[in-house]
Amino acid sequence: MTYIPDYLKTYPNMNTSSPLHISLNRLYHGFRPHRHDFLEFSYVVDGRGSESINDAKHQMLPGTFTFVLPYQVHELFTEPGSTLVLYNCMFSMDLLIEPGQENGLMDLIAQNMLPPFVQLSGAENARMKHLIEDMYHEYQGQEPWRRTMLQVRLKEILACFDRYRRKAAPSAVISTLGSKSNASVWPIIHYIHRHYQDEIALSDLASRFSLSVSRISEVIKQTTGQTFVHFLHDLRLRHACSLLVSTDMSVAEIALEVGYGSYKTFSRIFRETKGVVPKEYRKTKLNQEKLS
Repeated sequence: MTYIPDYLKTYPNMNTSSPLHISLNRLYHGFRPHRHDFLEFSYVVDGRGSESINDAKHQMLPGTFTFVLPYQVHELFTEPGSTLVLYNCMFSMDLLIEPGQENGLMDLIAQNMLPPFVQLSGAENARMKHLIEDMYHEYQGQEPWRRTMLQVRLKEILACFDRYRRKAAPSAVISTLGSKSNASVWPIIHYIHRHYQDEIALSDLASRFSLSVSRISEVIKQTTGQTFVHFLHDLRLRHACSLLVSTDMSVAEIALEVGYGSYKTFSRIFRETKGVVPKEYRKTKLNQEKLS
């Protein structure tokens, strides 16, 4: 029997205007195989273990920084007699999309020729540890500009990671990064993330990326585990959930904002997916916030 890894669909704060969560965790027995459609980085503080990402295994020691892409199957192992202590930060791909820039930090995702981890030491490790600890303390607090500070720190951490792994990577790997052979599904996923609020069809993607409709459909399903239609609805509904909780916009306005031309269609798809109508979802979530 083929083992199917867990598909983790949520994390704290995911359906908010600041979809980012960072925690400090202690793993005594590793963590089961899983995948998710959000981004994640981890940084080991103490202990020893290893991690498998799409069947490629690497050690995890103090100073190991790992960047996991959406939909990758990964599993953590703790060495016998050890406790793996590490920071985990989960965040939306939307936080890497910078207004006015076609790629920006989204290039980190497309660079799949580079290793997904780096083993830091010395001054580089000290800097990364300071950045992550500062981010963690900012996350725990409620200071003014908290959201802005967290997003700035996230970008600084990821930029440092990419800089450090480039230094550690063989020159032959670096030289291939701009080649056509490095093309992947990520430009397609990125484009959908940027344009899901518009009218978008598989035929549009096929024309833009010079692939057949059937091939575009296939690579989206292989990467995300969802059909194009389900993937598109998922992105739109996540945005809608965030707006329902964080704004006073009417449900009809939210339907248009996230890409649905019809309130009726939006309400039906929302109910089929979430089990409740949008107004009830908003009421329940706001009541939960008041009680917390």
